[in-house]
Amino acid sequence: MRKQSGFSLLEVMVVLVIIGMIMAIVAPNIMGQQEEAAADKARLDIQQLEDAMSMYKLRNKAYPSTEQGLEALVTASNIDPVPKRFPDGGFIESLPEDPWGNPYQLLSPGERGKFDILSMGPDGKIGTEDDIGNWSNEEQR
Repeated sequence: MRKQSGFSLLEVMVVLVIIGMIMAIVAPNIMGQQEEAAADKARLDIQQLEDAMSMYKLRNKAYPSTEQGLEALVTASNIDPVPKRFPDGGFIESLPEDPWGNPYQLLSPGERGKFDILSMGPDGKIGTEDDIGNWSNEEQR
C-alpha cells in the first residue's frame, strides 16, 4: 500500500479563503490608485502640451487659436493666424490621447487663462466636474 500525497479538500478551501480575504483588502486600494494614476497622467500630458504652447508663442508671438487646435503644435496650420516660424518636426512629435481615449481640447483664448487645455475626464463630456485642465495643474502647485 502506497501513501498518496497531495492536498486535502479542507486545505485547499482554507487557502482559497485566505486568498479571498487578501483580495478583499487589496483590491479596493488598487482600484482607487488606478483612477488617480489616470488623472496624474492627464495632468502630466497637459503640462507637456502647455510647454509646447509656450514654445509656439515664443516663435510666433501668439498661441494657436481654438480653430487651429492642438494639432497646430504637430503640423503647421494654414488657418489664420498662420505660424511664420514652424520648426521641422513640429513642437511635439504627436498629440497624446487622454487616459480615457479622448483627444485633449484647446480653448484659445481660454475661459480660465490665456489658453485652456483640458481632458474631458472619464465621462468624456466637457463642462463636468471630472474635467482635468491646465487650471488643475495651477491649483496643485
